[in-house]
Formats: sequence, C-alpha cells, structure tokens
Amino acid sequence: MLDKANQPRSLPRIRVLQVEDSPLDAELVLTELQADGIDYDVRLVDDEPAFVQTLEQFRPHIVLSDLSMPGFSGQRALQLLREHSMDIPFIYVSATLGEEAAIAALREGATDYILKQNPARLASAVRRAMRESEEQRARARAEAELIRIQRFESLAMLAGGLSHDLRNLLQPLLLAGDSLQDYQHDPRLARLGELVRDCGRRGLEMVQSMLSFARGAHRAEQVKVQALIDALSLLLQGSVPRGITLDIEVSDPQLTFEGNHTELQQCLLNLCLNAIQAMPSGGILRVVTSKSLLDAEFFLEHEDAQPGEYVRLSVTDSGQGMTDEVRKRLFEPFFTTKEGGTGLGLLSCRRIVYSHGGAMRMDTILGEGTCFDLYIPLARPAIEASTLVDGDTSLHGNAEHVLLVVEEAGQLTLLSDTLDAWGYEVHGSQSGTAALQWIEACGLPDLVVMDADMSLFTSERTLAALTQYGYHHGVLVLCRADDPPNSELFQVPGSRVRRLNKPVGTKALLHAVREALRGSKKD
Repeated sequence: MLDKANQPRSLPRIRVLQVEDSPLDAELVLTELQADGIDYDVRLVDDEPAFVQTLEQFRPHIVLSDLSMPGFSGQRALQLLREHSMDIPFIYVSATLGEEAAIAALREGATDYILKQNPARLASAVRRAMRESEEQRARARAEAELIRIQRFESLAMLAGGLSHDLRNLLQPLLLAGDSLQDYQHDPRLARLGELVRDCGRRGLEMVQSMLSFARGAHRAEQVKVQALIDALSLLLQGSVPRGITLDIEVSDPQLTFEGNHTELQQCLLNLCLNAIQAMPSGGILRVVTSKSLLDAEFFLEHEDAQPGEYVRLSVTDSGQGMTDEVRKRLFEPFFTTKEGGTGLGLLSCRRIVYSHGGAMRMDTILGEGTCFDLYIPLARPAIEASTLVDGDTSLHGNAEHVLLVVEEAGQLTLLSDTLDAWGYEVHGSQSGTAALQWIEACGLPDLVVMDADMSLFTSERTLAALTQYGYHHGVLVLCRADDPPNSELFQVPGSRVRRLNKPVGTKALLHAVREALRGSKKD
C-alpha cells in the first residue's frame, strides 16, 4: 500500500490539447495520465487550423504533441503555441525523436520530450511541467506587483515635492478668507471671505488626502465620511468613461468614525475601478454611505466584529455580474478575471475592512450587476480643534513684539497683517540674516514665528543664531504636516520650539501665539 506522504500531489483539473493523428496512440497517452490520477479535459487535433482554433477557444493548460503528421508537424505546433503564449508547457510524445532532434526541440522552446516506446515518465513530466508553469506565472505576478509598488513610490516622491508648493499657495487663501470675514458691516465681503477660506481648507484636505494615499499612511485617525467620499471622487476623475454615470449619495455628511483614511480610500478606489471594468458597455456606478444597526446574527463565525452601529460604504455597478465559479474563488490569492491583474485587490480590501473591526458583504446577479458593502464600526467623533479655539476669548495681543521670518513675500504680508490686526507689534523678515540684523538694531522680540522651509539661511541656523544672541523665549515653527517631529530643528539646545502645521488658519495661529507667549512668561 502506498504511503500518503509519498503519493504525488494532486493537480486541479487540467485542459490537455493533444496533437496526434493516431487515435490509438492518443488513447495510450491518456491512459498514462489516468493511471497516475491526473484529472483532465482533452481536445484532439491533427491539423493546423484545428490547432489554432482550439488554442483560442479551449485555452489549454498543456500541449502534448507528436513530432510528425501528414500535413502538420510538432515543430509547427510549437511555433504557433509560442506565438500565442510563452507560458503553456509543450511536451513532445513521439516514436521518431532522436537525441539530436530532442535537443533541438528543447532549444526551440519545448518543455520536455517522451518516447512512445517508454511512456512511463509521461505523468511525472506533465506534473513537473504544470508545477514549473505555475511557479513561472507566480514570478510574473510578483514582478508585476513589484513594478506597481515602484510606481507608487515614484508617485509618493512626486506628491511630496508638490505638496510643499501647494501648501504655500493655499496659505494665503486661509488667512485672506479669515480677514475678509472680519468685515461684517459689508455682507458681500464677509461672504467672499467665507468662500475663499472654505476653498483653501478644501484644497488642503485634497492635498493631504492625495499625499497620504501615495505614501500609504498607517495611522488611526478620525475619518469623516464626506471627506472620504470627496477624496474618492477626486481620485476617480479621469477614470470614469463617458458611458458610465457616477452616482454618489452621502446620507450624513457629518458622520465620523475612527479608522485609517488612506486604507479605506484605497479599498473604495479598488472596488470602483473593478466596477468600471465590469461595465465595458457603460452603466451606473453608485457609491452610497449610510448608517446601519447590525445584530449578532449578521456576522459570520470567523468575523470578530461586534453588534452595534456601523457606517455602511456601498459600491454598486450595473455590469456583468459574476458566475458561481468566480464568486467562490473571489478571495483566492492571485485569482483574477482581468488581463494583467494581480488578484490581490479584493483580498487586500477584505484585510483592510477586518483590520477596522468591520465586515464585508458581496451580492451579485449574473447579467445585472454586483454590490460590495463595507461595514465599519462607528466611534465617538473627536472634538475639532476649531471648537476649542472658538471658546478662547483672549486671542487679542497686548502690543507684544513678534518677529516673523518667512521667505515667501505673499505669506509674510498676510501673516504680518493678521497679527497686526489682532494687537501685536510685528516685524517681518524674508530671511534669517535680515531677522538677526533687526535684532541687533532693535533688541530681542517677545516671540519668533518662522517658516521651517527657508533656503537662503535655514531655520536651523537661524534658531541656533537666536540662542547665541541670548533669545530664550518661545519659537513657533510653521511646518509641513509630514515633517518628522524629531528633525534637527527641534533639537537646538536652549530653544523652546513649538510646532504649527501649515497652512494655518487665523484662529489657530492666534491661539498658538497666545499659548507660546504664556509659556514664555511662565519660564
């Protein structure tokens, strides 16, 4: 009795294309496969037109071919196969294959050769060829995935370079919008200010969203449903064909939950792109968000999610739908119905949902469409910083001297005007050297506000020079949100540096200035 450990590993059912003009020889070949327990479907051809047609329609996993036949040959079959695909194994099964011909066949791209007089090696050769073919396809998928990752890395570098310039463009919009809103006696200016400020904030959210997506952030945060869907809509721009209608519905724009904005955005984008490809002739792509109350009976045994309130993110298409066979294999690694696909998108999407403590459901009807529902548990919304700022009634200055160091002239003017309007004595400098010259002439200020991005005389050198001049009060540094918190700028001995992410709104700036001045007085 054969030990199970020594039994050959079972193969899934394979499609065999036989090129043979002798039905008896063809039957003998198949008997070897049957004896070894190989499950197969077979098509038998003996001429070129039938061979080409069967390649296209039958889509074989392996070709077993005789060397010579009337009007057709194994060499021609191999040539046609390699023009069609380089991945499908090709094994000669012939009675007339000499040593030189066998070597030549292998050089031409054949996988192996078997003599009809000694067919005992056929089954093992088929198994080895199928195994090597699968390994080759796996390597190709891995290489394609590596190329995709490298493209994302390039996108991250590009996004990082552009984000700085975009933030500098958005900074004036935020400050100018707040300043215009102060003109309450003129409703038109107040409304214009609100519009300008909101546009600036929305632009900042888009920049942060795209930068976060490109870099693949992995932090927990408060995710606002409206911001998540807006960012998705932005990423889909240019990807939705004219024949497809994009229908977005957000039931509660203020709905907020704890999660990872980047990963959920990636998940929704993947589902939407899959839906678009499922509608080659056009259709409707719907993205709907709503709140759902789920009980214990809703969840499957392997899911860790708990009953309670969830936000439901639904992506629905009116496309081709899926067969039962495709549906059963949907979450298998590397299984894909798309040419050039990796088969990892849905698997990654389900992992993301599970990592949020959520659940994922899919419903499909062949010929009518598919719907994916993502359920993410709701969390208590965090209190926004702007609310805390609004409650502070001591934002006005008392003629404290503020030294403002910003290279970009437009930002410097707006920041200076804002602080001046709120009761501060402001001096603006466009470089660290100009700021130090002002200190030599006028003395030390009560507070220094400087941009972290200065090229002529860096912020690190400026800060170090300030300490040498005897300045030990607070320093507010306007940083990019993705600047590392442990950079050299925050390691200067004797400095009291506070970070303020830009672009910054008026009230956030005033609040930070008051806090920095209070800290200096306590010291």
